[in-house]
Amino acid sequence: MRVVDTSVWIEWLTGTPLGLRLAKELPPRGEWIVPTIVQLELSKWMMREVGEERADQVIAYTQKCVLVPLDTHIALVSAELHRQHKLATADAIVYATAQSRGADLLTCDAHFAKLPMVLYRSKAA
Repeated sequence: MRVVDTSVWIEWLTGTPLGLRLAKELPPRGEWIVPTIVQLELSKWMMREVGEERADQVIAYTQKCVLVPLDTHIALVSAELHRQHKLATADAIVYATAQSRGADLLTCDAHFAKLPMVLYRSKAA
């Protein structure tokens, strides 16, 4: 199981060279965990960058993956991860979701790089 961070989604959806390399690391939909906070971030980005129709298509795709809503358990774990690692709220929720499912986290965001169960892929590489 794998949580795919919003940073990876954006690279993949825009077809950047990094996104093309990351495509090989994306899990099948049945093993692709999507926190609802990632849906929010994707929807905001897609609406701003490419419009409502494409945003709707991407959100529809996320709903065919393993969708994980923010619940009390994940919220409390997120608060602790925020405190321990100084993560922003959304990042703490994404990381807590991965931990709650025993999944790894695929990301391009450097602030996750040294955390356990994180597959960090640098944008600079």
